[in-house]
Amino acid sequence: MGAGHLRKELGVQLNSSKHTELANHAWSVADLLRGDYKQSDYGKVILPFTVLRRLECVLEPTREKVAAAVVQHKDSGIDPDRFLRRAAGHSFYNKSSLTLKKIAADPQNAAQNLLVYVGAFSDNARGVLDRFEFAQQIKRLDSAGLLYKVIGKFTDLDLRPEIVPNHNMGYIFEELIRRFAEQSNETAGEHFTPREVIQLMVRLLVVPDGDGLQLPGTVRTVLDPACGTGGMLSAMDDLITELNPGATVEVYGQELNPESWAICRSDLMIKGQNPENIAFGNSFNDDGHARKTFDYMLANPPFGVEWKKVKEDVEAEHTSLGEAAASGLGCRASTTAHCCSSST
Repeated sequence: MGAGHLRKELGVQLNSSKHTELANHAWSVADLLRGDYKQSDYGKVILPFTVLRRLECVLEPTREKVAAAVVQHKDSGIDPDRFLRRAAGHSFYNKSSLTLKKIAADPQNAAQNLLVYVGAFSDNARGVLDRFEFAQQIKRLDSAGLLYKVIGKFTDLDLRPEIVPNHNMGYIFEELIRRFAEQSNETAGEHFTPREVIQLMVRLLVVPDGDGLQLPGTVRTVLDPACGTGGMLSAMDDLITELNPGATVEVYGQELNPESWAICRSDLMIKGQNPENIAFGNSFNDDGHARKTFDYMLANPPFGVEWKKVKEDVEAEHTSLGEAAASGLGCRASTTAHCCSSST
């Protein structure tokens, strides 16, 4: 084994240890929830608070710039959205001066302040938190006298990008979803695909296209119609840009599980990708990317999940479109496209 390969393997082990440690920190909130929440409901609190804390950590370096932009455009009569995005350095922002730490320090007003804080996010970030039904969880935690304690736990969770790169953040979310699935007696594979399987799939797709990817100005589009938290899309983006740093990768997906959808959208926002490319719903009967074509498609369709409720729609589409049907993995692909599906 070469020295470079050894360093890479060691780095993977260290990263794995770090993301497990951070996932353990987030999941330790379960100790507070025990008794007031069923085990199967722990994830309804832990997942949205982890997303919220990640968004807060990402925005922290530009918080003062955003605050100055809010004051500057307060009475201008102009929609400040684009100015606030520019000040934040991201496609999302928060206009409030509140932080989770400040909210936790005022237990009597924790619920009111947290709702104000969440409401101060840009529409795209607030939409992600709404998908978790976060407002209901805030009220429930406050009624149980737990809200400020839970918030306090997450103020100690360091999810700054320089500490937790985006791909490591994906591991943390997947670990939390795995635990959530176990507590809910669900199959974890319904929500995410093992990283080893993802790496194999993306290499099978991308490596044969290696020469084409070296061309200047290369643009590749990728679709995952059952994208979960977006692990496959991230891996495709990483590999293509590794082969050609100048390449542009546009990722698209669709997801039925609201928690996974919200995590995937937040991940894309943080990376600078367009979160609107991730549709919500069932790809079988409500295709969020109809009439679009893509260079690559890959998916891990959720195994063991009953599809009788969309049976008529799938059969009707197959009859009318044949192999071009989305339900037949025709993927509406361009002539250079490659498709890969996992059923592991």
